[in-house]
Amino acid sequence: MLRRRLLCWRIYGMLFRKMRDSKAKPMTSVTALGNGAHEEAEAQQKATPSGSQTLLRGLDVLEAVAEGPISLAKLAQRLDLTRSTTHRLAAALVERDFLVLTPREGYQLGPKLLELGYLAQRQMDIPRVARPHIEDLAAATEDTVHLGILDGDHALYLDKIPGRRRIEIGSRVGERHPIASTGLGKALILDETEARWRHFFADRDWAMDDWPVWLKRMQAYAAGGYAFDLEENEDRIRCVAAPIRGANGKIIAAISLSSAAQYMSDARMQELVETVKETARQISRGMGWSEGGPRRR
Repeated sequence: MLRRRLLCWRIYGMLFRKMRDSKAKPMTSVTALGNGAHEEAEAQQKATPSGSQTLLRGLDVLEAVAEGPISLAKLAQRLDLTRSTTHRLAAALVERDFLVLTPREGYQLGPKLLELGYLAQRQMDIPRVARPHIEDLAAATEDTVHLGILDGDHALYLDKIPGRRRIEIGSRVGERHPIASTGLGKALILDETEARWRHFFADRDWAMDDWPVWLKRMQAYAAGGYAFDLEENEDRIRCVAAPIRGANGKIIAAISLSSAAQYMSDARMQELVETVKETARQISRGMGWSEGGPRRR
């Protein structure tokens, strides 16, 4: 019995030493490699892009292709990436229909972007996007701000921020106002043809100006990207207006800054032009418009 126990202990001891040695060898080999292997492993880890970096590179690919069809070689060169990395990113975008690969022209924008663009346009609510900007404009100037769109042959008011001055401006959200006699209405049609301008002028219910005078003013407004209401729509009320543009560069809405004539001298109206235009530009950017994009029809 004693011999059996001694034999078992010897076997256990041999197995223990074998297992200990097998565990120690890999550690010894790693130690023997030294810092060189460790640094190489770190370099490989850094070379592999993180998830956020991969996403940003994919967006860079989309922006590059948005400039026009492009081959893989030129795309890699433009992004300063290897061909293999560029191909991997582009292939993933092709698989999800964000890009299309054609034999002759290379990569082009895919149908998925059309779908997302349509959904984004539907989700963009002009009053919601414009509200903080027109609130800031009203607070900075103490004047009343209107937001409106073209609705047939009239300007439909979507929002109104009253000014801090004790002035009653007879406009309400949901009302329709004439195009030719309001600053907001004129701003909505700055890109229209002269024939369309004549149509709106003929539809007016006022007779302050004749056609040549009104046309000359509209031409100046169109060139400057703004419009005035010189007490044409409401007695002793003046306003400065500017158009809001969408992603395609077309006018989709307009804003106007209104006050009593005593607070709206010719000099102040000229000073306010750039302020109102900048507010309109900020709203336009929120609606997808960009400085380098199309500006007119």
